[in-house]
Formats: sequence, structure tokens, C-alpha cells
Amino acid sequence: AVAGLGAVAGCSRGVRSTPKVPASALEDRIADVTARYTAAPMRWSIAGTEVVTWGYEAQLPGPLLRATAGDLVEVTLDNQLPEATSIHWHGLAITNAMDGVPGVTQVDIEPDAQFTYRFVVPDPGTYWFHPHHGLQLERGLYAPLVIDDPDEHVIADADYVLVLDDWLDGTGTTPEEEYSRIRAVGMEMGDMSDMDHDSMEMATSPLLGGDAGDARHAYHLINGRPLEDPATLDPLPRAGDRIRLRFINASADTAYRVAVGGHRLTVTHSDGFPVEPVDVDAFLIGMGERYDVTLVVDSGSWPIIAIAEGKDQRAGAILRTSDTNAGGAVRFDAGELDGAWLRYADLAAHERVRLEPPSDLISIGVALTGGMMKTDWGINGNAYPEHDPIDLQAGQWYSLSIVNETTMWHPIHVHGHTPQLGRSPGGVRKDTVNILPGATTELVFRADNPGQWMLHCHNAYHLEAGMATLLRYGGDD
Repeated sequence: AVAGLGAVAGCSRGVRSTPKVPASALEDRIADVTARYTAAPMRWSIAGTEVVTWGYEAQLPGPLLRATAGDLVEVTLDNQLPEATSIHWHGLAITNAMDGVPGVTQVDIEPDAQFTYRFVVPDPGTYWFHPHHGLQLERGLYAPLVIDDPDEHVIADADYVLVLDDWLDGTGTTPEEEYSRIRAVGMEMGDMSDMDHDSMEMATSPLLGGDAGDARHAYHLINGRPLEDPATLDPLPRAGDRIRLRFINASADTAYRVAVGGHRLTVTHSDGFPVEPVDVDAFLIGMGERYDVTLVVDSGSWPIIAIAEGKDQRAGAILRTSDTNAGGAVRFDAGELDGAWLRYADLAAHERVRLEPPSDLISIGVALTGGMMKTDWGINGNAYPEHDPIDLQAGQWYSLSIVNETTMWHPIHVHGHTPQLGRSPGGVRKDTVNILPGATTELVFRADNPGQWMLHCHNAYHLEAGMATLLRYGGDD
């Protein structure tokens, strides 16, 4: 089985919102799950071309980490890279000291050093982990994380993880070189006339409100493999099986349109948290987002398609039932891509995870600012770390009213919390949300996890330029 593409064995069952437990209270407790990941340079074959990159355990994606809600997890990171690194546990509302942001929650893990993350996983669902250091995410330093639910309400005969990624490292450039190119192109655009600017080749998408992304990627991958060499879900499901697909977008600069040929999808989870089931043909997934879907698979070989939105590229994998010969060709196209789309407005939190915010929320305005021409992406006009933190008081309810004042979409990620969208009861819970140009999105949450938490764009190049700030608690719990 390809790493990360094989079925997630078993369907254990968990509690929601386990109270956050400080590391000091866990000193005498034996870990339920232990793991060791070595971050190191590695070679990886993509469509017959060997690229030199970085990864965890020399795999792409890194090996799946799995636990059950309420487990004490202990993960040691061995840094064999030529520079410092860290691990951020994307989407997990764990204790602040384990959040993995250098200079905010921990010191750098220097080359040849080790660091052990130790925390209780609070919420079941589909998550992932990656560095929070420079452009390291643009290499192969990411891995899926599945937290099983002891009280699982979604029944499936098989369970698979699919990690989407845009790839450029080792294909004649590096993430740092691509960032320099993007900055140079922006400066060039700023010096050109309007006519010349409009004639420049750009990736655009009406779904994303214009500019779809600025980085150029040679490949788009599902679990480390491109369309030219697609993986097949393993083990093969039987015709008639209900299967669960856990999609993770680990890319740096690409939103994907996703569909499974010949099948409708039932969306059951968004960003790890359950939703009231909704049937769709396709969905859009931004960087950092996760969607779990189920489907009853028909006999045959079917394409799983992820179109790089606005970029005329795609990734794919194969869903084949056990009664079908492997020799038949699979066409990576599907009418479902133009069918009924999932919208945020279609999603409602499952009753198990609904928030009940009071009417007297404290409202805080947040502006996404800057642009490509000066590469001055920021929040409230400032580029991190020259930012103004957003101060919170433990126990209070807040509404972050985030307005996108730029001409490009941004997937905004909140550390340490899983807010709901909007003030209406039953709003979907999400830790990462796509905000289109000119749009305003309201994130509502209770300040129940003290510490310093990043709020940032999950476009790796926008984050590198400074589109980030901190949510900072002003007192003890």
C-alpha cells in the first residue's frame, strides 16, 4: 500500500472536546500512543523523476499517526535537516506549549536535536501535521493524523486517507527560489501599465474570486503520486461497500475541486468536526482544509479527481472494486465536477458539536491586507512579526469579523480553537476557512484555551510574507 493511501484499519469510537490538559499534569501518565518521526533530506520518485527534498521517515506523505480522542500522545521529532524545524498539529486544540510555533510556543528544534511533543488529543476527526518554519511545508514535511471517535456515528466498511499537494521542490527550483520569483513578478507588475498587467499570464478562477494562486508547480499529487502514476486505494473495497474518504489539502498555493467519477458524495465532516450530512457531486478544498465524505461504491474502476482550481492541472487516484480487473484504463474526468457544489452555507454543525454563543459577543474586526505587487501580505496593515496581537480574555465569547481587503482569496487558519461560522445556531465548526476578495467572514468561539495562538493565511507564500497575527490571552483560565 502507498503510504497514507491504504485503509485506516478499524473504526474505534471518542468524546468531543476533552478538556485541555497542561503538560505538567501529565508527567506521571504513561502515553497511550508513542511515535518517532525523523525529519531529514530524502529522495522521492515522481512520475519516474527523482527529486531531492525533505520529509518525515523518507515517505511522502509521512506515515499516518493515529490515536483515539482522550489519548495521551507522545511524539519525538528527530531533526536531521540542515536547519531548524518544528511540528504544528493542524486543527488540534491542544495545550499551547505543544502547538509547535517557534518563537511563540517553543524554541526552534535545531539540527541534530530532538523534541518530544506530549499532549492529550481533545477531539476526534481528520487532522494533519507540518512544520511552522519558513517554507518547509512546500517540501515533503507533512503527514496525516486521524483521531478516532469512541462514539463514532459514521459507519463505513473501509476508511481511506487522501492527501493533496502541489509540488515543485527538486523540479529545477526550490520553495525559496519560487518565493523570490513571485516577489520579482509582483514588482514587475507594479511597474507595468494596466494593459500590460492584464495581459500577463495568471491563474484565475471565478470560484475563488480572481487570482487562484501565484506559485508554479510541476506536479499535483495524491499521496505522493501524480496523475501520470496514480495510486489505487488499497485494500480494494467490495462493490456495494460504504467507504469513507478523508481528504486533506496539504498544498502551499492550490485549492482543489474534488469529485469521484460515477458517484455522489455525502459530506460528514469538515475540518475534523461532524456536520449534518449533505449530498453533493463535488467540493472545493482550500489549503489546510479537510473534508470527510462517504459513498457506496459501484462495481468498476473509478477516478478520484482533484483539479487544481484555476491552474489547468489535476491530480488523481483510482477507486477500484475487488471484482474488477486491474487492466482497464481510467479516464480522469467526470461530469460530477460540474454538478452540485458544496458551499459553506450548505454545512451545519452536527448536534454533537454545536456551540451556543450568547447574544452579547465581543466583536473584533480583522482586515486581510496587502497584495502581490509589493508582496506585503499582512493583517490589519502589518506584516508578522511586526503585528498588533488580538487580546482575548479567558472565558469570554468572541466574534472575529474578518474582511478580505485584498484582490486574492485567503484560507485563514486559527490555532488552538475550532470556531463556528457566523452567529446563527448550528453554524459549521471550522479551523480553516476560505475568504474571497471583498468578502467578510465571522468566526465565533469561546476563549477556552489560554496561550498565544496564531491566526494566519495558509497560503505558504502569504504566510512567509507576513499574513499572520496572534490571538493572545490576557489572563489565566
